[in-house]
Amino acid sequence: MFDGLQPRHWKYEIDGDRVLTLLLDRAGESVNSLSREVLEELGSLLERIQIDPPKAVILRSAKPAGFIAGADIREFRTFAERGETIDAIKRGHRVFARLAALKMPTVAAIHGHCMGGGLEISLACRYRIATSDPKTRLGLPEVKLGIQPGWGGTARLPHLVGAPAAFDMMLTGRGLSASNARAIGLVDKVCAPEELAAKAKELALRGTQRPAGQRFKAWATNLWLTRQMLAPQMRKQVARKADPKHYPAPFTMIEFWRRHGGSVAEGLAAEPRSVSKLAETPTARNLVRIFFLQEMLKGLGGGADHGIRHVHVIGAGVMGGDIAAWCALQGFTVSLQDREMKFVEPALKRAEELFAKKLKSEDRIAPVRARLVADVESAKVPEADLIIEAIFENLDAKRALYANLEPRMKATAILATNTSSIPLPDLRAQLAHPERFVGLHYFNPVAMMPLVEIVRHDGLDKTIEARVAAFAKAIDKLPVPVATSPGFLVNRVLFPYMLEAATLYAEGVPGPVIDRAARKFGMPMGPIELMDTVGLDVATGVSKVLSPFLGISIPDKLQGMIAAGKRGKKDGEGFYLWKDGRAQKPEVPSSYQAPEDLEDRMILPFLNEAVACLHERVVDDADQLDAGIIFGTGFAPFRGGPIQHIRDAGADALKSRLAALAAKYGDRFKPKAGWDAL
Repeated sequence: MFDGLQPRHWKYEIDGDRVLTLLLDRAGESVNSLSREVLEELGSLLERIQIDPPKAVILRSAKPAGFIAGADIREFRTFAERGETIDAIKRGHRVFARLAALKMPTVAAIHGHCMGGGLEISLACRYRIATSDPKTRLGLPEVKLGIQPGWGGTARLPHLVGAPAAFDMMLTGRGLSASNARAIGLVDKVCAPEELAAKAKELALRGTQRPAGQRFKAWATNLWLTRQMLAPQMRKQVARKADPKHYPAPFTMIEFWRRHGGSVAEGLAAEPRSVSKLAETPTARNLVRIFFLQEMLKGLGGGADHGIRHVHVIGAGVMGGDIAAWCALQGFTVSLQDREMKFVEPALKRAEELFAKKLKSEDRIAPVRARLVADVESAKVPEADLIIEAIFENLDAKRALYANLEPRMKATAILATNTSSIPLPDLRAQLAHPERFVGLHYFNPVAMMPLVEIVRHDGLDKTIEARVAAFAKAIDKLPVPVATSPGFLVNRVLFPYMLEAATLYAEGVPGPVIDRAARKFGMPMGPIELMDTVGLDVATGVSKVLSPFLGISIPDKLQGMIAAGKRGKKDGEGFYLWKDGRAQKPEVPSSYQAPEDLEDRMILPFLNEAVACLHERVVDDADQLDAGIIFGTGFAPFRGGPIQHIRDAGADALKSRLAALAAKYGDRFKPKAGWDAL
């Protein structure tokens, strides 16, 4: 059948029943993705299949990691830079169309990740079967790259599962479990991982009939009148969370479906041009950049053996307790220490809530629960490979704790501090082994924030830094190495922005107006709501350390609120009143006029401090700075990070605006060293 063909990336086998299995095993890669060469080889194989047809065809992965992760994003970026996106999309369409046109049954046998182009190739098959393994996820995450599914996903998925279910996947980029995919009609069968090959063959030979209700929904929700009615509602819902000027892809998808969703053929014909136009936008360019920044940070944790099995956390407050719970969730043995059991119990209760949310069933929760133990007596210290100190921010208290810990630690154990503001040279001063002491700064809430700052000092052993980076990767966090500057990277950049927002509030600018301006710029949450959420006492505590260094004063009004017991969300009142976990924001009169320089007064200090951090080499380079700030603060992703935004907007223009603010409001806006280098 395939005489003369010698594909690098595809293997094939045909059994006695003439059922052909094509196995993707992309050469030189640990994960399958769809490159130009992979697709060209598949096209050649499908051409031979059309000439000498088997009884059925099964597509499967030869890699244990998963089915197909999607298109090769490295190639996608190159095509976009060259203006060749539309040609690349059309090439994929031709191959997928050849697969869809095969007369014999075709089955996509899915285990592990099945994302983007991987799901789209499965949509070109007649049937789909997926394993029940928790790692099996099916999704179309293209919206996270600023584009729409381009190899048939936008056209085919609504006609398979119905428009509402399809857009729930495409507009969020979320992946579905096999059982959820089965429930909406995306996959036809679910099986145990070890049964995949046999069950896929059975499905290919026997086929299956989709339930009438699913078929009716797929038909009815794509009718012309339905599309004209549903599309405006979808746009309205998306507009609550995204600005079409900043994130055009979801709105383009909805309009694409409204106009071209009448048939799969019409959608396929229109898809390449729509995707290529989105790929040329600054948003897509920056979101693709963020994808590679994320991969870069993941790479910092690769290549080293962290050698950590047992983690001992000291301090069962919100941060320490949540660090302990997260480490247990990620497979580590964890002991949690505090002065008395009454301080540990709330942390264990929060851990139980996290486990229930993430794992659902008791059979999965039980082993994780067993890995997390209370250790008020600190008996587990000699067994720990990593000790994380997360007590309150007091230099003398931390030093006293280290003096007690260090003689009892393993010779290979690492001592880490979660300090958010105290310089590491001060903390390490009395240690016998400062080379094994490092900063490991998490962000709150631990379960949601992806970043961990690895805080260096000049006495740190490089192998310890590598082990800690590998540990961060093992607990599904993104490590960014930072120098021991006050506030390190994220807090140092974030606090000028937050304190200026507090100053604006003290001057009489309503909180909702301040928050609205920040969200309009692209921040995920306004600074007034953010300070309430973090806690005004926490924000002020860090500010007291940073303010002298940054040359910024803490507004008296903010300190007065704390003195009155108004610490924010946790007390039910801060800048806002809080009810049922939600800020009750007051109405602002329609006649109110916000200051013209409101956005500049908040955002430019943020950018100014980012420039200073880069100039002072708080991080190694601009990419690490942008990555750290995006994943640590949520800085407007569509802008690509603060340094990328400065380059796009023009460093000279932004520096001039800072100088104008300094002339009007004082030296806190004075441009810092480093602007001219940009």
